Amino acid sequence: MLRLLVLLLALANVAYFAWSQGALAPLGMAPSVQTEPQRLATQIRPEAIRLLTADEALQIENSSSAARPGNGASAAADAAAPECLQAGLFNEQQTTALRASLEKALPAGSWQFESSAEPARWIVYMGKYANEDALAKKRSELRQLGVAFRSVNNEALAPGLALASFAQQAEADKELARIATKGVRTARVVQERAEARGQILKLAAVDAALRAQLDALKPQLEGKALRPCS
Repeated sequence: MLRLLVLLLALANVAYFAWSQGALAPLGMAPSVQTEPQRLATQIRPEAIRLLTADEALQIENSSSAARPGNGASAAADAAAPECLQAGLFNEQQTTALRASLEKALPAGSWQFESSAEPARWIVYMGKYANEDALAKKRSELRQLGVAFRSVNNEALAPGLALASFAQQAEADKELARIATKGVRTARVVQERAEARGQILKLAAVDAALRAQLDALKPQLEGKALRPCS
């Protein structure tokens, strides 16, 4: 029995060896091919392949983006898109003078005036100081206390500091009490600006050509900057 088992194992080894070498292929028994010489034959200079650095990959990506059809046209279209701009508030005298300039310089229908109002502004105020040295000293003290401030926009209150701004006096009074708990003792509430009514200049569709014309009108805007429509 043992001899028969040894003989069977020997025959099995011989059969496996013949199969692995393809000797049994005519009988339809052969191992699957693990290599793909046809793919290797189609490769062109495989030895020239190398990994790109991050900078090289980014440069190639940017070049590809710039070369895509329509990108330049799209950017140009975005840059040329008209926008709504406004400036003001202008009082009656300023509006009359500006209107005369606009009628001469800009196309009809490209601009209009709209009635508007700026609310009064109340501030928590410190000042008026005798000189710039005194103002600088107070700024340093406020920084140490962690209190924010800005320069005042009313020449009658300068040199001075505004610690907070409000549309209502009652709100400014509440802020004054809060700031006092931080150690600010000499501040008070004053009106920095009274309510103002006048006209807003609005240009609904400002393109590149109209903007060039507006540049020549800047002196007539009384220092009021053009800004996106609210």
